[in-house]
Amino acid sequence: MSGTARRQHVVIVGAGFAGFHAARTLARLARGAVDITLVSQADYFLYLPLLPEVASGILDARRVTVPLAQRCPGVRHVLGEVHEIDLGRRTLAYLDPENSRHSMTYDRLVVTVGSVNKLLPIPGVAEHAHGFRSVAEALYLRDHLLRQIELADATGDARERDARCTFVVVGAGYTGTEVAAHGQLYTRQAARLRPGLRDQRIRWLLVDMAPRVLPELDPRLSDRAGRVFARRGVEVRTETTVEAATPEGVQLSDGEFVPTQSLIWCVGVRPDPLIDGLGLPTTKGRLNVDEYLGVPGHPELFACGDAAAVPDLTRPGEITAMTAQHAQRQGKLVAHNIAASYGHGERRPYRHHDLGFVVDLGGAKAAANPFGVPLSGMLAKAVTRGYHVLAIPGGRTRIVAEWLLDAVLPRQMVQLGLVRGSAVPLTADAQRGLVDRGIRSPREKAEAGQAPKQR
Repeated sequence: MSGTARRQHVVIVGAGFAGFHAARTLARLARGAVDITLVSQADYFLYLPLLPEVASGILDARRVTVPLAQRCPGVRHVLGEVHEIDLGRRTLAYLDPENSRHSMTYDRLVVTVGSVNKLLPIPGVAEHAHGFRSVAEALYLRDHLLRQIELADATGDARERDARCTFVVVGAGYTGTEVAAHGQLYTRQAARLRPGLRDQRIRWLLVDMAPRVLPELDPRLSDRAGRVFARRGVEVRTETTVEAATPEGVQLSDGEFVPTQSLIWCVGVRPDPLIDGLGLPTTKGRLNVDEYLGVPGHPELFACGDAAAVPDLTRPGEITAMTAQHAQRQGKLVAHNIAASYGHGERRPYRHHDLGFVVDLGGAKAAANPFGVPLSGMLAKAVTRGYHVLAIPGGRTRIVAEWLLDAVLPRQMVQLGLVRGSAVPLTADAQRGLVDRGIRSPREKAEAGQAPKQR
């Protein structure tokens, strides 16, 4: 890499699983021979799988974040959101947190912008549903759940109390299942501290169009999760959708109107809209790349993670799933292949067999299938937590310490004062406002002349 005529500049857009590991690995390989810039909206890498434990008060929010400055030595971090890429001039434009416009040039570009909330054309969802893709949303949801329990205890209206003690999670995939599992235990524990709610039913519903919970995983994992939910009283509504959301509740496709103040949106994700602006071929909204993670016809352009349609060499004709497991490994590989483009080593195709999945169901319950071996109970819980400790690239000791403390001490049931409206806005523009201006509801944004726009 040191034999190039001038110092090269590699820019990585996005600091998720793919971008973080690409930057870290490339810095180790380059050893200062090239300039590496990582552009992202936050100054940390977020370990998304542990967000449900933040929302349920088990982990401090900082435990699931990994500071880029500490964990990516040799990489320059630029705080901003890329909104335009000029492939012909090899430049990109971005906005910093104060909405100032900047630009930079590159010699190699890695697009790892990841994904955003998948919004469906359902009336009221964007205005009344709570998203779950960021630290701000997890903290907001924790405050919201506790506030509903406290307000339910204070009211003398039985119907209002029932509505505030009813929680609807849409999406029975990995995230929705864990949010429902942890959230149900959290609200039940909070209600026990309230004298007026000792006999109150805390109702949780998990809704999905799929025929079973965790439809993308082994049916045996689905069965175990279903049995845990049945014992806890969580209502699983499969082959059911939300037809409308209102301030009073949720209309389900099976005909039931569920009075609630809590609609939690975990339907899934879609590739970041930045991909559409490149004007290059895509598959299901993801940028087409070859097995080396390069974009055909653009030797300077690479993509991986949720942003890229990576051929799955273990399943000919398919592309890899949008999972953290794939993104992390693709990020490491793209760094090696960029190094190879400068004459340092040889490029390699992406080939990866799933190691299995782990699902934390709260308490002492979990489901896991490491290397295809189905596990449940305490053994699955140990495997699940062990996997997360090994996978997160920092802060492991603090995470284990908080798990141990949670096992022997009661959780602190207090609000942090984050909830000021009725929902976390689901649009990408509105989500940025959570960090930039504090958390506000769509109603408050409208009153301030800052109504969120669809992206």
